[in-house]
Amino acid sequence: MTTAPQTQLTQRADYTHKYNTRTGRHGWLRLTPAYSVKIVEELLRTVDAPRRVLDPFCGTATTALSAAYRGYPSATTEINPFLVWLGRAKTATYSDADIANTLDACAAALALMSANDLPPTPVPPLHNVERWWVPDALSFLQRLRTAIETVTEGETATHTLLSVAFCRTLISLSNASFSHQSMSFKAAGAQLSFDVGHDLAAVFYEDVKFVLDGAADNPRGECTVIEGDARTLPDFLNERFDLVITSPPYANRMSYIRELRPYMYWLGYLTKARDAGELDWASIGGTWGVATSRLTDWKPDRDAFACSMLDGVLRSIAHEGHANGGLLANYVARYFEDVWHHLKGLRRVLAHDAQVHYIVGNSTFYGVLLPVERVYAWMMRELGFDNVDVTAVRKRNSKKDLIEFDVSATWSGSWTERQSDVSGDRKEIHGPAPSLATASLTKAASLGTSCCSTSSTTQ
Repeated sequence: MTTAPQTQLTQRADYTHKYNTRTGRHGWLRLTPAYSVKIVEELLRTVDAPRRVLDPFCGTATTALSAAYRGYPSATTEINPFLVWLGRAKTATYSDADIANTLDACAAALALMSANDLPPTPVPPLHNVERWWVPDALSFLQRLRTAIETVTEGETATHTLLSVAFCRTLISLSNASFSHQSMSFKAAGAQLSFDVGHDLAAVFYEDVKFVLDGAADNPRGECTVIEGDARTLPDFLNERFDLVITSPPYANRMSYIRELRPYMYWLGYLTKARDAGELDWASIGGTWGVATSRLTDWKPDRDAFACSMLDGVLRSIAHEGHANGGLLANYVARYFEDVWHHLKGLRRVLAHDAQVHYIVGNSTFYGVLLPVERVYAWMMRELGFDNVDVTAVRKRNSKKDLIEFDVSATWSGSWTERQSDVSGDRKEIHGPAPSLATASLTKAASLGTSCCSTSSTTQ
């Protein structure tokens, strides 16, 4: 990927989810925390053809789909069942008949709606649902969901493709605003107004065509999307992988579940608010709903993971002058304890000389800089990874201290060879932390000039 000295970094919108919106299947549904397909493509170009590619944090399946388009076999894991469904939809193979049948089903669904005799799907139990959609748009979505279920059968390509288009439409018609990193709602004067008889149906039809354009471009490689916890990879992955490209949740309290809730309620993956909190608590870095209250009483397991490098940062965050400092210090400590367990298990599914790339961002809490990239690098070294390196990729926003990094390493031994290097469950990181300047860009230009301008052509 294109890199530059840290003082010359820019925000690089093409290295964010914004680049994905115009890139075929990658643009089917937006997720603000998703990373760019361009980063993945540029990293894939720096390695010889891998035998197996792994992304243990699937998200919207950016890595898996990019690898599949290059013909590389891949696997990706995800704890959120909706994202598992979406990942499978995006990496599936669709026939000409599937696409034709979906167009026919779209026409049949809209015809049913025009007859106006369909019972509406119940309003999803989304908190303050009236903030999400004006009444006309909400009524349209209720009837459209019923129509799709009427003209299709579950677990078919047609049902899947129309459901993806429905998800696009429900966000297009919503009052949600994505003008900055955290989702918000449009002001009352900016909310949408439609001619229900015409405009809304046209929005859905255009979304169907967009989805089908991507569906017609089938990837060549085989991809497996697995529902599972990234902290326990050896429990359900039986293969060995020689390339990992991933972007785990950031330690910044941005909740994936918050932005995914409308999709998940409409498609039945959530039925009550507590379920969202439970799923977020089960995820690395989750703080939504009940997850926040549980953090108050959470205690670190220092017999499993203790990192002296973090102690000073946690004390600063938990300072008595910070209203929620204790809770946020627990959040940070739990985040890194979970990542430690993830990396520890990852070694057991890596092939000899496997390469790993973790795209992560640092964070600040009450003005205290959390050097996420340095902690990742230290954990990798302590767990026996070699050639650990930290490369600054881009500024995350206008604040000069917030940066996105590629933390990379190689796994030079097999699990059995390295098992004795980190025995037992406890491994403490000692010694002073390296300076940010030292830990930062050591290979700024080493990725080569061939990947400095545009992303690779999808194959």
